Formats: sequence, structure tokens, C-alpha cells
Amino acid sequence: MKSNYKEKKIFIAGHKGMVGSAIVRSLVKNNYANIITRDKLELNMIRQTEVESFFEQEKPDVVIIAAAKVGGIVANNTYRADFIYENLMIESNLINAAFKNNSEKLIFLGSSCIYPKLAPQPLKEEYLLSDYLEYTNEPYAIAKIAGIKLCENYFKQYGCNFISAMPTNLFGIYDNFNLETSHVLPALIRKFHEAKKKEIELGEKQPVTIWGSGTPKREFLFVDDLAEAIVFLLENVDAKDLYSNGISQLNIGTGEDLTISELAALIADVVGYKNEIQYDKTKPDGTPRKLMDVSRINNHGWKYKTSLREGIEKTYKWFVQEDEAGKFK
Repeated sequence: MKSNYKEKKIFIAGHKGMVGSAIVRSLVKNNYANIITRDKLELNMIRQTEVESFFEQEKPDVVIIAAAKVGGIVANNTYRADFIYENLMIESNLINAAFKNNSEKLIFLGSSCIYPKLAPQPLKEEYLLSDYLEYTNEPYAIAKIAGIKLCENYFKQYGCNFISAMPTNLFGIYDNFNLETSHVLPALIRKFHEAKKKEIELGEKQPVTIWGSGTPKREFLFVDDLAEAIVFLLENVDAKDLYSNGISQLNIGTGEDLTISELAALIADVVGYKNEIQYDKTKPDGTPRKLMDVSRINNHGWKYKTSLREGIEKTYKWFVQEDEAGKFK
């Protein structure tokens, strides 16, 4: 039975990020009008007193947690304390404040890195906490697992309609294209784009070097498809649907993956880069493969719509506009 939250007050935590902004767009598209947002200057979600004061004042009926400290392999492995501390504080403050102020529903967004490094593929929801995590992003993963368990146990102790969604690797407009902190797909878009520009300027070939061997396999979901999935979960999936089936979270993805070298070739083709791609095998590969089992959410009635190439084309078009406006200096 479809739930109606159209008139309810919905707080999107992290509305300026790639994921949060896509969720806002999707809610507006689906005729949700009562959306509350706060930027970092207006609400520091790491500070419990600020979060509790905000909830007491606004009393949101629905909370969607897209706020998080995120980054790629380098950022996760370098700022390990920051990643575990900030994410633990953000999710704990928001989830507890939602409980104390009687929010009707909460959706917490995690990450596929919650699953063990060498878990069987594709990754099923029940593999959570079944083995060791990937070391490079272990602090971030532990924080996200804590968020999942907060939602699950607020339901088990208090009956709160709090659920967790685990997206696969995401990309899209408003992504992070900083080469020091970004994920692989936006980093490749920028690398190929800048190499192509230099070739035009200098009239000589510019090889592109990619971290690792190129053999790890990854799955990617266009962020607007994730946003549609969140609206679907809001309307169609409740806490009892998850926890009564013995799972703590619901996977969201395409159920399809490809190697990093295949991804690089695809992005190079979209960008129009036609020269040499090199691989620096001294750099870490990370988890060998991460493919989500999305059969559960498919069975509920949701499936992704945007192909990988179409999503990359849309993202690159946006990136070029931003780059021409001087946003990526």
C-alpha cells in the first residue's frame, strides 16, 4: 500500500551535495512541496545541541539523511579519524533527534563499502558484518554500519519507521571532481577532459595515468535514479518490510558492473579523448569487485532507468558547462 507523504514536512539533510540535491529535484518532480533544507552555516549537524534545537523548532515529519563526509580511496585512507568521527556524529544526532521529535519516517543513506572486502558477489543484504572490511575505507564503513544499526534498533526498541538504503557507487551532476578527494568516475572525466584540452592547446599527445591495474570491477548508478529510488522507498517500503525479513538495509543499484579499464575506455569515448591510457600498478586497487544484489528492491517494484553511457554523457555535459564557467580551476 502506497503511503502519502505529499503534504508532510520533509527535511533533506545534505541538500547541497550531489545526492541531496538530486533527492530534492526528485521530490519536487513528484509534487512534494513542503521540503526543509539547511546548509552547513545554518546547521552544523556534528553539534548535537544545534541538531536538537532545529528538530524541536521544525518538527519534520520525514527525515532523509544524505549528509555525510565522503571521498575516494585517498581521502578515506588519509583522513581516517575525520571520516569515522564526523559521520558517526551526523547520523547519531539526526537519528536520535528524529526519534525524540516523533518523525514519522527516516531514510538513512549508506554505501556499498559496508560489505566485507571479500564477500561473495553479488553483494546480498545479509552479508553485512560477515567478514573483514576493506582497510582503506574501514572508518567510513564502520560509521555507516553504525547508522544502519541505529535505524534498525530504534525500530526494534521503539517501533520507529527508520530504514537504511545502501546505494552502489554514484555519479552525476554536482559530483566532486577534485582529483585528490573524488571517486573514480568523476576523476576520470576530469583527467580525460583536461588531457584533451592540453592536446588542443599544445598540439601534442597527453597520456592519462589511472591508479591501479584497471582490473577491479565496479557498479555505477546515476544519482537521479537513486533519487527516484528514495522517493519510491518513502512511498512503498517501511521498517517492518526490512527487519521482519531479517535484513538491516536495502541495496540500491543496477546489478551490472564493469572493469575500471572498461569504464576508462567508455569515459574516454564520451569525452573524445583518443590517446594512450596508462595504469600505475604501484597504486592500490581497493576491493577487487563490488556488485550489488538488487533483487530485493526490484521485487518491491523499483528498477534503474539510466544507462551508464547516458548518465556519463549527462554528467560530462554539466561538467563542461561548469568548467567553462571557471568552476574547476
